[in-house]
Amino acid sequence: MIKGQSCSEELENSAEIMALKEISCNKCFGGSQKVFEHDSVELKCKMKFGIYLPPKAETEKCPVLYWLSGLTCTEQNFITKSGFHQAAAEHGLVVVAPDTSPRGCNIKGEDDSWDFGTGAGFYVDATEDLWKNNYRMYSYIKDELPNLINANFPVDSGRMSISGHSMGGHGALILALKNPGKYKSVSAFAPICNPIQCPWGKKAFSGYLGSNVKDWEAYDATYIVKSYQGSPLDILIDQGKDDQFLLAGQLLPDNFIAACTEQKIPVVLRLQKGYDHSYYFIATFISDHIRHHAKYLSA
Repeated sequence: MIKGQSCSEELENSAEIMALKEISCNKCFGGSQKVFEHDSVELKCKMKFGIYLPPKAETEKCPVLYWLSGLTCTEQNFITKSGFHQAAAEHGLVVVAPDTSPRGCNIKGEDDSWDFGTGAGFYVDATEDLWKNNYRMYSYIKDELPNLINANFPVDSGRMSISGHSMGGHGALILALKNPGKYKSVSAFAPICNPIQCPWGKKAFSGYLGSNVKDWEAYDATYIVKSYQGSPLDILIDQGKDDQFLLAGQLLPDNFIAACTEQKIPVVLRLQKGYDHSYYFIATFISDHIRHHAKYLSA
């Protein structure tokens, strides 16, 4: 297990890191921001993830927050733009930020558009022939990645939460709702709340899951929440009121809020005046989200 060494220290036992390759390591707020690469079994390609190890991780196992990024992003966007490190260090949270999709799989059309294929995995397990062998981001985030993190880093596997932005906000919501009890808390920034009803979702779901719209419901938070029977979830969503994609009908938070209200599932939607879809918006409110998760992860 990697015990939160400083960036200058050698790994004590390279056999224990299960073919993890350290790409970078930077000291940050007393902890270490690292990036690793590994061969994914689910995705059948090399994948990268960022992991922040707070100072507390040097002496004990810490709770872990998974962050899912949005369309066009890699593992770099969140760790370099959001400014989450200080709050994570103060609350003693390990933060894991994976890439958003498989890359370099040599699938016809994977690089043809910005909102489908590379950088646009949508956190589903594809069923269509071209995509089903590699585009299994749902299972990668749900099982493979946490198993890898639990085996190699000082995390408490029983204290795990999830958050994300845009396409990643969609991913965070569906993972929490489809796996009751797995995550202690969930939050999202400008999530794609009802992908069946928006252009991004229709394009991605038809490509990855086929033409049967009924099959799409398994990955749509607004539909999933209607039948949620799990442990209580306290959902926090921040949405910029001047978000260009909100105004274009891509995000549809009102549909999700209505479904949560009908099911009596606690949800807070904060409409933030003047904010758009960018990481400036995320950086402004990320400390609130870290506190939201810490409240449940420290219990």
